[in-house]
Amino acid sequence: MLMAGETQRRSQWPLALSLLVALTGLVVIWFYNWRNGVLVFAGAVGLAGLLRATLTDTKAGLLHVRSRMFDTTFLFLTAAAIAVLGLIVPN
Repeated sequence: MLMAGETQRRSQWPLALSLLVALTGLVVIWFYNWRNGVLVFAGAVGLAGLLRATLTDTKAGLLHVRSRMFDTTFLFLTAAAIAVLGLIVPN
């Protein structure tokens, strides 16, 4: 039998996964190449959008802020903007 806390923790895996990828991007920015790190970070935001688009409101956990359409559109547009800026900004 699952306790309420276990169910709550389990439903936050989409956010935790997205944050782990974003943290990886920040590490790449800090220690290696800023452009690659920005692209990994944009990928993390895109992953959050993909998870929000495919998971139900309950399973999306804290990725569920507004409606599915709003959240998905906002996350994908943000990921695209970060990636484009990361590619067009000169060294």
